[in-house]
Amino acid sequence: MSQARRAGTASFIGTTIEWYDFYIYGTASALVFGKLFFPGFSPAAGIMASFATFWVGFLARPLGGIVFGHLGDRIGRKRTLVTTLMLMGVATFLVGCLPTYATIGVGAPVLLALLRAVQGVAVGGEWGGAVLMASEHAPKGRGVLYGMFAQQGSPAGSILASLMFLLFGMVSDASFLSWGWRVPFLLSAVLVVVGLVIRLKVEESPEFAAVQQRAEVVRLPVAEVLRTAWPAVLLGVGASALGIASAYFTNTFVLAWTTTDLGIDRQSMLNVLLGVSVVQFLWQPVAALIAERVGVVRLITVALAGNVVLAVPMFLAIGTRAPLLIFLAIAVTVVAGSAYYAVLAGFLANAFAPRVRYTGISLSYQLCSTLIGGTTPLIAQWLLTTSGSIWPVAGFKIGLIVLTAVCVVGLARYGRRHAAAPAVTATV
Repeated sequence: MSQARRAGTASFIGTTIEWYDFYIYGTASALVFGKLFFPGFSPAAGIMASFATFWVGFLARPLGGIVFGHLGDRIGRKRTLVTTLMLMGVATFLVGCLPTYATIGVGAPVLLALLRAVQGVAVGGEWGGAVLMASEHAPKGRGVLYGMFAQQGSPAGSILASLMFLLFGMVSDASFLSWGWRVPFLLSAVLVVVGLVIRLKVEESPEFAAVQQRAEVVRLPVAEVLRTAWPAVLLGVGASALGIASAYFTNTFVLAWTTTDLGIDRQSMLNVLLGVSVVQFLWQPVAALIAERVGVVRLITVALAGNVVLAVPMFLAIGTRAPLLIFLAIAVTVVAGSAYYAVLAGFLANAFAPRVRYTGISLSYQLCSTLIGGTTPLIAQWLLTTSGSIWPVAGFKIGLIVLTAVCVVGLARYGRRHAAAPAVTATV
């Protein structure tokens, strides 16, 4: 296997494990954490409190991006990624071991929030490095396509998370609340071992090796990024908005809304989300190949326009309570959204020079995760609870799409002016 393929495979496997760990937390926060860790709250308030702990992971992600971005730009992508994978695996395993509120009282949600923060630090450092290990090993002109390998980890992790909760959700409600929800977290340890074996076989990124050889390693990458490329960071935050928020609209908010307010069976909704993740997984490589032919910015523009058109029909279809119609509506929306998400990683990497690229894309993506990704289910649930209507939620999503489109255009212009990465720029 060539180093390019091995790097792409390692990025895919690593991000799959990281996102599996992240998604099982999101699924559990929608289904069980409110009942087990916030039992004194009303059902709606319990879900909002659970979503607040979910947000803690997003608050920690910029810290992970800065710390591991610094290490990735100083000592290399490979060693940094081994550390992030191990950190995520340990935190996720320990969530599965946590005692609940009934056992230790207020200490339970405190420990849950702390472990969630560790998850956030780990995934904050993982994504940027995985993207670069794949795209910087890529053949010339194929950086966007190889960056897609890391993006495949999101739907693959969602598929694994959904399968785990479908399998252990088949037990009785009492058994699921007692032990069934824990098993997906505990099994993370096995996945981490597999990921480490694969990741350790990959050589260091050739672009970072060249930076070392030319003695261009930056002493303090975050300061260099903020000094020389702060417009790219700000535009990158906005350009990532829909890519980060959309998964938490469907996998977290919609799951909670449909299984509580709409009264749809939990297993039915997990089946819907599993099917949607499969659609995304199959479509993203196709979208990346299309982008190589028509141009990344052109594909993103069309995809975002499609999301605006589909936003309201998706929520209307969910309101019918018909699982098949819900699946079709979300799947079509995801086809548009995942076309943009598939090429987002390579698009962001284009804006930063190799010597600070790990820090640059990590800051952009993880700040967006904190400001937009982690707050999405919380804000959506608050809008629904306070208004009693889904229309403010639909308006919130459309607003995020518009923000994304404006910043994508701005970042594309910035990238053309600075031409930070010729290998990726050729595909834009």
